Amino acid sequence: MGGRIAVIVTPWGTRGSLSAPGPETARYGGNTACVEVWADDGTLVVLDAGTGIRRLGVSLAEAPRMENHPRRIDVLLTHLHMDHIQGLGFFGPLYDSSMEIHIWGPARSEFPLRKRLSRYLSPPLFPVHLRSLPCKLFLHEVPKEELVVGALRVTSAFVCHPGPTVGFRIESADGVIAYLPDHEPALGVKDFPGSPQWTSGYALARDADLLIHDAQYTDAEYATHVGWGHSSISQVVAFAQLAGARHAVLFHHDPVREDDELEAMLAESEAKNFGSSVAVSIAAEERSYTLDRGKLQVAPLLIPV
Repeated sequence: MGGRIAVIVTPWGTRGSLSAPGPETARYGGNTACVEVWADDGTLVVLDAGTGIRRLGVSLAEAPRMENHPRRIDVLLTHLHMDHIQGLGFFGPLYDSSMEIHIWGPARSEFPLRKRLSRYLSPPLFPVHLRSLPCKLFLHEVPKEELVVGALRVTSAFVCHPGPTVGFRIESADGVIAYLPDHEPALGVKDFPGSPQWTSGYALARDADLLIHDAQYTDAEYATHVGWGHSSISQVVAFAQLAGARHAVLFHHDPVREDDELEAMLAESEAKNFGSSVAVSIAAEERSYTLDRGKLQVAPLLIPV
């Protein structure tokens, strides 16, 4: 293989709804949603722009990890809730005039994406106008026909979550990644999961090697949060089994959830689903997943000192 690295998927923010930094969240992270997808040809795709995107930008500036360091970055926004865009204005490459940045976000009939993003990236909420950013900035609306970015092929589709929200499927020669960070496929389903063709997000997650999925609630909590747009861990496992996904990554951790609670929830899920064909892990900041010619390698959890 000659040390070849194919596709590396690295969460930089794993929390949902609100950032929650502190010693009780140090193992799995307190920043909100942001995931880096780096292909071996230098292609860089960023999934969502929560508070974690600031540290991603710093890492790119301080230590380019490959000789073919990208001059183009594609930022794919699942939706425009604050926890998914709050870090956008702090993403360093936006202030580099040599960078070409493409931002993709869900379409809405009333207002174009640029106008909706400008509501946040403008005073009084932010000191810099979107139109004043010095990078070469391009905005696009999704879903649309398949997008090809370097070695990666990206498709998108609307999914079940309040407001226009999309999920993404990223394919390469090395495997398939599905990203559904805010998703409630069990909504309105009496016995979940139901038929695949009627299940939100199924086409995006089908046969995925890596499924990054909303797992904000316990089963008991979900019962009192139906319609809020999120899932329980047992629903994630059931959805992954329905879709034929190999590895599910629990994502969008509730801001009140401490690290020990996340691990207890995973242990309970593993006991309930003993013998399941789906491997499950907890998304942690800077814990990478490497896809190389269909093989998935999960990095060890970084333990803070």
